[in-house]
Amino acid sequence: MVDLHRQYLTIKDEIDQAIQSVLDSSEFIMGRVVDEFEHELSQYLEAKFVIGCASGTDALLIAMMAMEIGPGDEVITSPFSFAAAAEAIAFLGARPVYVDIDSRTYNIDPNLISDGITQKTKAILPVHLFGQSADMEPILSLAQENDLKVIEDSAQSIGARYHNRFVGTLGDIGCLSFYPTKNLGAYGDAGALLTNDSSLAQTCRMITEHGSRVRYHHETLGINSRLDSLQAAVLKVKLKHLERWTEARIRIAQTYTQALSGLGLVIPYSPAYAKHVYHQYSIRTPRRDEVAAFLKDKGMPCSIHYPVPLHKQPAFRELVEPGTRFPVAETVAKQILSLPIFPELEDREIDTITSSLRQFFEIPSS
Repeated sequence: MVDLHRQYLTIKDEIDQAIQSVLDSSEFIMGRVVDEFEHELSQYLEAKFVIGCASGTDALLIAMMAMEIGPGDEVITSPFSFAAAAEAIAFLGARPVYVDIDSRTYNIDPNLISDGITQKTKAILPVHLFGQSADMEPILSLAQENDLKVIEDSAQSIGARYHNRFVGTLGDIGCLSFYPTKNLGAYGDAGALLTNDSSLAQTCRMITEHGSRVRYHHETLGINSRLDSLQAAVLKVKLKHLERWTEARIRIAQTYTQALSGLGLVIPYSPAYAKHVYHQYSIRTPRRDEVAAFLKDKGMPCSIHYPVPLHKQPAFRELVEPGTRFPVAETVAKQILSLPIFPELEDREIDTITSSLRQFFEIPSS
């Protein structure tokens, strides 16, 4: 769905030099480049504190550890997402409580959240899916009214905005993933936490370092989840290009939208409050499986994000009441299809994909 080698070639000299600099310094763990990247990312996202870590999944886990979420607690989140958020909740012994999604944005529906709040609820964890912010104002209001924490899963949405603020900086803490295919991707696993709370930042930093601020002195239970210098060096180079890449994604999305009009597809919707950064360009059609097979027969990549909602996954089945249904998430999972989108995608490639889709929908249904 993305061509990582194509992107590398556009910044090869910068990347090679940055990696060589780390090799020359041999500061592989907690090197100066990690501090520099964290500082530059905090400036870009207008967050007071950035704490690098080993992955986006670890960022979610660390955030909840810092908030002392554990057995008996409940965290409200979306059933339509990658598994990492629900996985981190369950790993700590808490229970993910799912709330159905908005049929247009595919993010958690804030109008339904209050129904999921109980005395056990400790936090709300909205996922900013596919590059677009969840509707945060009502979520933040509900959290304030019920004394709940807000943890933003911003893994897919770095650079996206809610009104004029970056996602990940609106709640108590934001979690980023730098998995290689993300809009800002490392050359391996990496992640970060964002917060404006100094105490929370300090606790998160300790957790990434085995619960320690001073070597061999452990103040709290922690894990080993450091952002290494090689990944930080790559990310520091790429961060300078992120705005340009984001604008390219937006342009490609606009081209797709214009070319696919009139085919009866549900195309990505972006409400007035959101700046969409198009980590995915996902269409919907009841004929999804036919369309996917047609494109693949023509050698065109496409993918399904996500085919099975989390409440139907075997790993989480015991955490959900039998018979629980989330009709919007279930419908979307049967119809969603992601088309290739990355900054280096060429106009001729977009035209080939959209022409093929137009060809498919001119063929009568059997």
